[in-house]
Amino acid sequence: MLELRNVSKTVGGEEHIRDVSLTLRHGTLNVLLGPTLSGKTSLMRLMAGLDAPTSGSIVFDGEDVTVRPVQKRNVAMVYQQFINYPAMTVYENIASPLRIAGKDRETIDREVRHAAELLRLVPYLDRTPLNLSGGQQQRTALARAIVKKAGLVLLDEPLANLDYKLREELRAELPKIFAESGAIFVYATTEPHEALLLGGNTATLSQGRVTQFGPTIEVFRKPADLITAKTFSDPPLNTIVLMKTGPVFQLDGGADLPVPADLAGVADGNYTIGFQPHHLFLHAPTPKAVPVKAKVTVIDITGSETFIHLAYADARWVMLAHGIHHFQPDEVIEVFIDTRHLMVFDETGRAVTALEKLAA
Repeated sequence: MLELRNVSKTVGGEEHIRDVSLTLRHGTLNVLLGPTLSGKTSLMRLMAGLDAPTSGSIVFDGEDVTVRPVQKRNVAMVYQQFINYPAMTVYENIASPLRIAGKDRETIDREVRHAAELLRLVPYLDRTPLNLSGGQQQRTALARAIVKKAGLVLLDEPLANLDYKLREELRAELPKIFAESGAIFVYATTEPHEALLLGGNTATLSQGRVTQFGPTIEVFRKPADLITAKTFSDPPLNTIVLMKTGPVFQLDGGADLPVPADLAGVADGNYTIGFQPHHLFLHAPTPKAVPVKAKVTVIDITGSETFIHLAYADARWVMLAHGIHHFQPDEVIEVFIDTRHLMVFDETGRAVTALEKLAA
């Protein structure tokens, strides 16, 4: 078990990590999700022992390792910018941690070939890294981390440099690879859909702070605050500030959003309403969907999907619509909000829940 206890890291007076407490268990996959400069790499360097925290402590399997250097920890790390030994073959690169550990020839061969098969490297075992594509070099670095059988494996955006097809294949394969090991896996990414594909647990980060940690699907569906909801949305989360009056949130133009039944007793006032781009529709998904008139600003067609950017009152929204749709800039269209998936946040940004209503 890896425990971070109130860990902070300050560099040159700038706070990179702020009061982070996490407990990561053996045999689990843990995703660090956040935008660039949110603190993901800084946090991984602290976990690895490459840096020491300014305050707080790090405990691994009951032992304080706060100031123990990386060389004295059983850690494997793979960066987006892969690192391989250029003079060694792919086989020898993968085998290197096993040779250092003193494994016999038969064990080394078995483990290397198993990892090479998992990562589609069998045809390249006799090549040197300089004779490989960038994706093949990254897979070599991944294979070396897997055979090391470290207690803690840190993967810092390891698939970012791979082509789309291989990236999607590995995203599906990695959880199976992780499941075979009793290690603690930590995987950093900027992409919400990658976190959802990988599953496991997710910690959302913003400005060096962990805003929420838990099972990935739970964090996605029930964000604790507006920052977490925005971190876990790509395209950006649609939001609008509305006044709650009795059973409705009042929209411009006479349309109202019904207050979710479990929040009926929440006090009247201003709230931020959030909903995902795929919960906005060109056609009513249910009889209770709420229609609003919005102005088209930009259309992005990706092939099988269309991202329709909209202006409504002082809000800017994005709708993810299946298929190809053509609208003119400044065209006013009717769209439908699926009220079954509304997220409600108070003026401090905290999610409003039925539990809080009952406690009040």
